[in-house]
Amino acid sequence: MRLRHRLAAELIGTAGLLAVVIGSGVMAERLAGGSAAVALLANTLATVGGLYVLIEVFGPLSGAHFNPVVSAAMAWRGELPRAALLPYIGAQLAGAVLGAWLAHAMFELPLLQLSAKVRSGPGLWLAEAVATFGLLLVILRAPAGRAAAMVAAYIGAAYWFTASTSFANPAAVLGRLCSDTFAGIAPASAPGFVLAEVLGAALALAVHRGLGGAGRAA
Repeated sequence: MRLRHRLAAELIGTAGLLAVVIGSGVMAERLAGGSAAVALLANTLATVGGLYVLIEVFGPLSGAHFNPVVSAAMAWRGELPRAALLPYIGAQLAGAVLGAWLAHAMFELPLLQLSAKVRSGPGLWLAEAVATFGLLLVILRAPAGRAAAMVAAYIGAAYWFTASTSFANPAAVLGRLCSDTFAGIAPASAPGFVLAEVLGAALALAVHRGLGGAGRAA
């Protein structure tokens, strides 16, 4: 598979993921009648379904990372050529912003936005580290052919058991930073989330190695 095809898959897949997350958040908030729990449940279900489909569609093309820390982990392990890492991350970040803009366009919102939703504090940072740790461990240890379902299920669960609602993805942080909607995050809150995600991913790699390194899905 040529690099340009893999990068296109990462860009389109990440854009699709952010369009699902942000768009379903807008729809959920409009229809939930003021109930944050109902809105979060609707947002969760849409994200689980969308993420599963996107991984199945783009996994054979690019690995369906859609996430800079996942790509960095794969490069660290030698499963992604290191020369491809920065292009992968660039495609993911661009896709995240495009996905946010697509969601805004579909709901006739201003394309260019910055979120005002503050998400900060030790509990949220810990939650993001836990969310990313779990995501990477699932990816690294999922049996062959089951990663898509397991990743989608884990993210759906982590929406509810983590205080941060499980961004677990620096590209998602960027996309959601660009959207002043239900799923948004204020720019000042983004660095703490990204640092927590990087630390969670590093810990997952260490734990995976400590467990013997078996179980990586094909």
